[in-house]
Amino acid sequence: MKKSLVSALTTALVVGAASTTFAAANPFSDVPSGHWAYDAVAQLAQDGVIDGYGDNTFQGDKNITRYEMAQMVAKAMAKSNTSKVSGADQALVEKLKAEFSDELNNLGVRVANLEKNADKVKMTGQMRYDYWSNRYENRANDTKFNHVLYRLYPTAEINDHWKVMARLQGVWDPKADTTTNMKLSYTYAEAQYPGFRGDFGKMPLYSESDEGLIMDGQFSGTQLFFGNKLKAVVSAGRQDMTADGYEVTCGSDADRGNAGDAKAALGRNDVADYASLQLMDSFGKLNAGVAYHYFKSADFAYFRGYDKKHKEDKAGIWTLGGRYAFDKNTSLAGYYGENSKADAYEKTGSVELDYKGASAANAGSWGAFVAYRHLGSNASFSPTYDDMWEDMKGYSFGGSYAPMKNVTAYASYTVGKSLLTDKDENILFGRLKFVW
Repeated sequence: MKKSLVSALTTALVVGAASTTFAAANPFSDVPSGHWAYDAVAQLAQDGVIDGYGDNTFQGDKNITRYEMAQMVAKAMAKSNTSKVSGADQALVEKLKAEFSDELNNLGVRVANLEKNADKVKMTGQMRYDYWSNRYENRANDTKFNHVLYRLYPTAEINDHWKVMARLQGVWDPKADTTTNMKLSYTYAEAQYPGFRGDFGKMPLYSESDEGLIMDGQFSGTQLFFGNKLKAVVSAGRQDMTADGYEVTCGSDADRGNAGDAKAALGRNDVADYASLQLMDSFGKLNAGVAYHYFKSADFAYFRGYDKKHKEDKAGIWTLGGRYAFDKNTSLAGYYGENSKADAYEKTGSVELDYKGASAANAGSWGAFVAYRHLGSNASFSPTYDDMWEDMKGYSFGGSYAPMKNVTAYASYTVGKSLLTDKDENILFGRLKFVW
């Protein structure tokens, strides 16, 4: 059964019953104002029943398929469901439904499946601008740099208990006006059951028990999460010592004390066997954590000061500490860690006082902090802090503010010293982040 413009106008009877006028602007170049169907076509377009073609034509003399007609009937049905129509027009709707029942059923299945699948795949992301100004006692080594980081986080729901997650990212260097290609940083499957979660693949690695003092990077393997109030995290796999999401060169290796350049010169691969156990519990206003992280890699023998005999290939880092909330706005966190296998730069710690904090979901929210940190590079392998490097000690203070929904600004300043040279190292850091 072939239908043309006359069939389309049949649906206009239903739409027209709920419309106040047919005086809508006509979007189609091939339906002049003097055409007998001008008013009906214009109203159909305004009400979303017809779309026309990409070249802004209606092509009313062209035969349309039953499927195309069913699409128009479905839109007219939706219109009539939200408006008052006469008994005669309702009878027409029922007649059209009967005529195109098969096509409408197929259309319904296709739309339902599309909506169902769309609900299972979600995409979040962020774009942020980061700025650093590093100031050293030896002013010849002062550096300034910035970048724009773009990240996408696709999440696909497999069933009620399983989903697949990933991260894609690219970096723009405004100074050099260069960009990297969007690359897959990690992807992993997550299983969620009452009191248990399991992650499998390449995933973020964050030392939750010490709020990122030891590690904020990624690794390949398995992480198992148990419990609610008393929580345990068991991890095992392979950890890339340099893959914290993107590489940033912040001053010379001699200034920072990061052994990465020395390892690279020796042709090392920076990959270690990794296993850890973290335990966390809450006691009223206190959240406490203790952990042990085990690494094994031949690279450790060549870390700065790690082993005087250059034979040690293991790291055993234990941590303890917690956060105490004085009230809903103010809290104090303190964490300490030590690598029992390293001969130097084996101790790390952080004490931080926080007041409130900016929330991307709450425009106008703000917060401030002050902290003292001592970051030995042979214990804090990849700490979470952007305003202090490894092998530094000193005070950091700053604040955050959400000027509008889904936008946050952050600034901090660190007054510190190098653990290697005992010379001054000060860092100014700023970030503007957009999330969705």
